[in-house]
Amino acid sequence: MPRPARLTDAQLRDALARLPKWEVRNDKLHRVYRFADFSEAFGFMARAALVAERLDHHPEWSNVYATVTVDLVTHDADGITALDAELAEAMDAIVGSSGS
Repeated sequence: MPRPARLTDAQLRDALARLPKWEVRNDKLHRVYRFADFSEAFGFMARAALVAERLDHHPEWSNVYATVTVDLVTHDADGITALDAELAEAMDAIVGSSGS
């Protein structure tokens, strides 16, 4: 399966408009999720991992108690691609519109 190309500046702006809680940090899509407790955070990670595996695109992430920090980048494109935006949108859908 061919990997997507790096987003242009205009495409990245459009993606960020659809992802208001995400930002570009260190040339990666970046977001911090905060949950009620570790169980909720870990449950999110488990559900997101299933989506990531289906997309064959895996996040850089870390979990400390109720906080999950996510960075998305497509290494073989040397930047942010539509695949990163798709995974970010899926992660936001998992937490729902009320997610922090």
